[in-house]
Amino acid sequence: MTNYINLKNLTLSLLLLLTCTTSAQEPVDYVNPLVGTDSKPSMSNGNTYPAIAMPWGMNFWTPQTGKMGDGWAYTYAADKLRGFKQTHQPSPWMNDYGQFAIMPLTGKLRFTEDDRASWYSHKSEIVKPHYYSVYLADHDITTEITPTERAAMFRFTFPENENSHVVLDALDKGSYVKIIPSERKIIGYTTKNSGGVPENFKNYFVMVFDKDFETTKTFSGEQLLDGLEIETDHGGAIVSFKSRRGEVIIAKVASSFIGYDQAELNLKELGTDDFDAIKQKGRAAWNKELGRIKVEGGSVDQFRTFYSCLYRSLLFPRKFFEYDANGKVVHYSPYNGEVLPGYMFTDTGFWDTFRALFPFLNLMYPELNSQIQEGLANAYKEGGWLPEWGSPGLRNVMVGNNSASVVADAYLKNGIDQNYDIATLYEALIHGANNAGPLTAVGRAGVDYYNKLGYVPYDVDINENAARTLEYAYDDFTIYQLAKALNKPKKEINLYKKRSLNYKNLFDPETKLMRGKNKNGEFMAPFNPFKWGDAFTEGNSWHYTWSVFHDIQGLANLMGGNEAFAAKLDEVFSLPPVFDESYYGFVIHEIREMQVANMGQYAHGNQPIQHMPYLYNFAGQPWKTQYWVRETMDRMYTPAPDGYCGDEDNGQTSAWYVFSAMGFYPVCPGTDQYVLGTPLFQKTTLVLENGKEISINAPKNSASNKYVNTLTLNGKTYSKNWLSHKELMQGAVLDFEMTDTPNKARGTKSEDFPFSLSNEK
Repeated sequence: MTNYINLKNLTLSLLLLLTCTTSAQEPVDYVNPLVGTDSKPSMSNGNTYPAIAMPWGMNFWTPQTGKMGDGWAYTYAADKLRGFKQTHQPSPWMNDYGQFAIMPLTGKLRFTEDDRASWYSHKSEIVKPHYYSVYLADHDITTEITPTERAAMFRFTFPENENSHVVLDALDKGSYVKIIPSERKIIGYTTKNSGGVPENFKNYFVMVFDKDFETTKTFSGEQLLDGLEIETDHGGAIVSFKSRRGEVIIAKVASSFIGYDQAELNLKELGTDDFDAIKQKGRAAWNKELGRIKVEGGSVDQFRTFYSCLYRSLLFPRKFFEYDANGKVVHYSPYNGEVLPGYMFTDTGFWDTFRALFPFLNLMYPELNSQIQEGLANAYKEGGWLPEWGSPGLRNVMVGNNSASVVADAYLKNGIDQNYDIATLYEALIHGANNAGPLTAVGRAGVDYYNKLGYVPYDVDINENAARTLEYAYDDFTIYQLAKALNKPKKEINLYKKRSLNYKNLFDPETKLMRGKNKNGEFMAPFNPFKWGDAFTEGNSWHYTWSVFHDIQGLANLMGGNEAFAAKLDEVFSLPPVFDESYYGFVIHEIREMQVANMGQYAHGNQPIQHMPYLYNFAGQPWKTQYWVRETMDRMYTPAPDGYCGDEDNGQTSAWYVFSAMGFYPVCPGTDQYVLGTPLFQKTTLVLENGKEISINAPKNSASNKYVNTLTLNGKTYSKNWLSHKELMQGAVLDFEMTDTPNKARGTKSEDFPFSLSNEK
């Protein structure tokens, strides 16, 4: 008995110690950059790579398991590392640009990516946003990386070996390297890209070591050369050392899209700090940003999931600007190839990120978003169009004209207090809304049909026409909202208001769903609402029917009223996950991810339907939103390598979780409102950029207590199903009383419903 008591006391002591240790962790300690890396083209559990980077950094670093040019640069199931790559890849589907790789090795000189590759284990891998470490088993080398925004420091710990090497691989498609032994330096450039760049595009790099080179080599393709300099399709450099056991060699590396001199300037970001000091600064930088939102009263896995999602929400869009010798902001233009003053950001697809990622920046980072808006104005001036998917310049992928949402939402929420060129941006929106661009994903494909008929027809050889129509209508709403705020002529305001109702032209009263329509005004036939693609984008009619963000009441009216609308929402979850993949000719990964999720036709792994659970608030049944939002958070997200349920596109799917965990979501960017859901934690504190705080208190919150019984805002009973951005920005205290039973009386009156255009007076 005594032994049992002692053992019990010891166990309790250990549990208390573990609890204290856990509670003492800082936000960055909860982040797992490997979330989403257990992915492949046929099944995305995130399609991410571990981005070792600063928030919104110009350059990211990642360990590389994939072959050169493979968009899946790092996959969790891989056994070997081929190198450590500077990357600018926003998505495996977009692939990379301006990349080069570094790899240390020992013994016989092996420089091709297969020959130099080394076995490694996740057990000897440490992955943090600001720090990466791994043991390369075949070479007996530990490699560590810690970054700044435009530079990084490597720390290689070598064994005793007469032949220790570092390979710098500038990759194919045009590269150059030059070794300067007297300066312990390698310089060069890489031109490798996947599109969206001017003809003069180069990423210039500089790498400086703290030890003299014993020998040097260059290579071209698979040919090893004795020279110090090579310009070729696929070039690289190798520097070699004699190393003692445990000897540490430091390498500093930076790059620039402007030139070698600018790369040298960017290298100065490291200053005179040693590796550990840079690492600590990086940790502090991440804690500063992640710590802007503090969550309490949840499980360790919930903390890990939340902060891992928050980390992803703070990576894109990427800074594509640099600081010149005078400290001025300059950028290489991915639109015209010139070096120009001012901000530039890239690597984001608005089709994904207009929904939650950019609203998140408007809530938490309005100053940064004003810089992004300046960058968009520069993009328009330099290229003649706003990007819809920039990486780094214009890319021809996805549909819609959602730059309108990104521009309008930023200005309507914070722009009056920010100093950027909204006049140029409004001009850009009008230009994009009324012209087909140089690529089908720029401007509006089918714009003449849309402006004349009120929809893009199904039978005029414009793919995904219904999706385009629905998104154009929403984008027109955001232009209408911005036009009002800028006091544009009434005729202009009314035009975009009228166009924002074009969604009605595709509503099929027979099926109560959105449906492609032919040029003659007849609906396309035969119609299968489970057919993916065709009239829709990476989804089917059950997904896109809800893409009327700005007028949910109008949509409900078309369906026969709020009860019928809510019943239609119910069907999304109750239908089996059947599908028709015939448009693609194979089962695309988005289809498979819906099928395996076991949530009916709800395809949270792709963006078009992610707002849909919040729509019960517009029909007086908010408890269903609370149920399905919590179900989605609990079932579709984990802090593991397979922790996402589809593509984690540039922070969008993560931002959905961050907003939803806080208890509200921006269903309709371009309005002042967030629609209520259910908070995940017992307490969440947001520190706003203006110094104000938002306190979200739900002390009775638990796995079963997912329903909102009552809510007070700043001490007053609050019955509405939405929150005002303007009011939140003044600081707010939200007190949720949570329960395990739905409150079917709260939020049921029409005056409590969120904004719909049809209700506008």
